[in-house]
Amino acid sequence: MKDNKVKRVRQGAAMLRRQFLQGDAGVFDQVLGEREMATVMSERVQSYRERIYPPLDTLRLFVGQVLSPDRACQDVVGRRLSERIAQGQSVSALNTGSYCDARQRLPIALPMTLGATIGERLESMTPSRWQWQGRSVKLFDGTTVSMPDTPSNQRAYPQSHEQKPGLGFPIARIGALIGLASGAILGYQVAACEGKGTGEQSLLENLLDHLHAGDVILADALMATWWIIEGAIRRGADVVMAQHGRRITHFTRGRRLGKHDHVVHWPRPPKPRLMSAQEYARYPEFLAMREVEVNGRILVTTLLDPTFVSARALGTLYKMRWNIEVDFRTIKATLQMDVLRCKSQPMVEKEIAVCFLDYNLVRWAMAKAAALADVLPRAAPLYRGQASAEHIRRSASPNAEQSNSLRDRNRAGAHRHTETAASTRPDRASRKETTTQKSSAVNRAAPNRARSHSCSATA
Repeated sequence: MKDNKVKRVRQGAAMLRRQFLQGDAGVFDQVLGEREMATVMSERVQSYRERIYPPLDTLRLFVGQVLSPDRACQDVVGRRLSERIAQGQSVSALNTGSYCDARQRLPIALPMTLGATIGERLESMTPSRWQWQGRSVKLFDGTTVSMPDTPSNQRAYPQSHEQKPGLGFPIARIGALIGLASGAILGYQVAACEGKGTGEQSLLENLLDHLHAGDVILADALMATWWIIEGAIRRGADVVMAQHGRRITHFTRGRRLGKHDHVVHWPRPPKPRLMSAQEYARYPEFLAMREVEVNGRILVTTLLDPTFVSARALGTLYKMRWNIEVDFRTIKATLQMDVLRCKSQPMVEKEIAVCFLDYNLVRWAMAKAAALADVLPRAAPLYRGQASAEHIRRSASPNAEQSNSLRDRNRAGAHRHTETAASTRPDRASRKETTTQKSSAVNRAAPNRARSHSCSATA
């Protein structure tokens, strides 16, 4: 990479870091180092010409567009023009075509790599007091998003077969691993809602490589299959899940640990049709599983020793699984991700990647605020973190840099972090959440006439 490009990359990295008040000191201030950003750029971005919208500036503007209440491309182009004037550069046109072309040229690997790096680093840096018994707990669940009704989107993510052509919208399923302590997205998969390999079980199997030795994966009953649990055990992780509806539990069998608490051996299922005999023989014949009834719900886990993890502790941990439901709801509401805006499959996948990168950056800001105030990151509602990040985005513009000193901007940012951490939610341990209130695009009633999306991001 040439010297002038390296300089531009470092400038862009510095602006992106200031966008979320990441300085040079502190535990949660080293997420986007300039050298690391330059390395990612050289690995993930091919050679490019110096334009008005180079890749890193395009990504930074895309991130700001997701955070902005006015998500129109015209607003982004106007802000870019203001930046160039403030930096003494030539005046750029207000036409949105150049910015939309730059977003299409942006490699999807860039936001995906940065988002995954930020999520993994944030989860690994969480203090032990934020963790469950000193272990990292990772939540998994799936959700759906809709998008404009275009031929490209329909081919990749077809609408429900129960809806007539022209009367529905394409729907994509997203499965994600989210850290319980940090709330960061550690990995995700996007698929259609119909077809082989598009279910939540398949998405989780593809995400098992994000598990590390000592992790605990927390998921609902649909994920409690022999193959998924064996994959987690093979990677040194434990599982805590509700019992699958098709599996019958007999507490009179196995090794008794207490009332309605025992250890049994799950036999290996029959060989799948597409699996070779040699590969099938490499799997163990049995899995040692603990089945325990807590508050009327049967949980299955690989944590077999009741002296280290009691039945009550397992029940308390499983209640925390609902955090991922809240995470998906707040992501859709706060980042307006319930209905995507892009009109082609590559841009839809890029929009999802940038939204999750944005979410992890907001989570990083919330973790920094929580560390300063000595509270848990999940005690502060996400909209507070998003509002703080949006305030920081505006204050990090070149115009703001000219009018405010570095000390004033840092003081204002510290005030926003303190304010975010101070607005904690009350602990409502006895509150019960029901999935019947969830809104799913798949279950919405089919409309009786054609509809069209009005969107601002047309690329």
